[in-house]
Amino acid sequence: MAKPRPTAAAVGFSSLPEGCIAHILSFTSPQDVCRFASVSSTFRSAADADAIWERFLPLEYGAEISDALSHIFPPFASKKELYLHLCRFPVLIHCGAKSFSLDKKTGKKCYMISPRELFIVWGDAPRYWRWTSPPGARFGELAELVSVCWLEIRGKIETQMLSPCTLYAAYLVFKPTTSNYGFQHHPVEVTVGLVGTETPKQSVYLDVVDREWRQRHPTLLRSSGLFNLGRRRIIDTQVAVPREITRNDAPAEDCGHRVPKQREDGWLEVQLGEFFHNGVDGELEMSVSEVKGGYWKGGLLIQGVEIRPKALIA
Repeated sequence: MAKPRPTAAAVGFSSLPEGCIAHILSFTSPQDVCRFASVSSTFRSAADADAIWERFLPLEYGAEISDALSHIFPPFASKKELYLHLCRFPVLIHCGAKSFSLDKKTGKKCYMISPRELFIVWGDAPRYWRWTSPPGARFGELAELVSVCWLEIRGKIETQMLSPCTLYAAYLVFKPTTSNYGFQHHPVEVTVGLVGTETPKQSVYLDVVDREWRQRHPTLLRSSGLFNLGRRRIIDTQVAVPREITRNDAPAEDCGHRVPKQREDGWLEVQLGEFFHNGVDGELEMSVSEVKGGYWKGGLLIQGVEIRPKALIA
């Protein structure tokens, strides 16, 4: 009796030429490639191929970030090294108006809009806002809220800059100063959507220190008597991060509103909304506002508005 012919499965994936394995891996994701690298030495060698990581880099990366990376010496030894650098260290683009980075798991593009690129009502009036350059900041200047009764911040980005077929989320990145006030019992209104379309509004808190108070007094938050706290002067600008912040990926909520979470870089962020980029060109706008209460608030240091892919929960 003739022996059965070996099937493709019997040949074994590892027996394929390294170049063939690298070509197949290039159709997966960066996360999958890193997992396959632990299978064997053949896979590990194939997983480091420039052809793979070149595919994960955005097509326009050369023109978009080459100037920002020109100061790095020695130059990157491989495309994988370049990819990992862009995941870990955002680079400034558009003359410092934005920062650019990559999502490590997917290779999708991430941006942060600098405070100078944001539209901030009364932003050039020192009585209400001032511009500062704290050490270690991502951008040359950050916006510090002194004291306002009308808070309005807006940012825009062209959707063609984003990765297509991707669910994005936008975040306000900030820190409270030790003179922070006016946000403890009052949420602010946030929106994310294409310019010219009707955008749903949501409410978020810009502080979590008084979470227990809000949970004990949910009806008092709607009392008009709490919306006139009076104006306070800013006397200290040292940042102070609340201790109650957590670092999990689940949306943090309090009394039905989102609250800030602490980032790995020590800043706080609160999600403003989501946007699925289906390839349609347009202008995406993000906003943060509190213009109805009439009370004074102050003591926020604004790092920027970040737009990055949102991980889908299975």
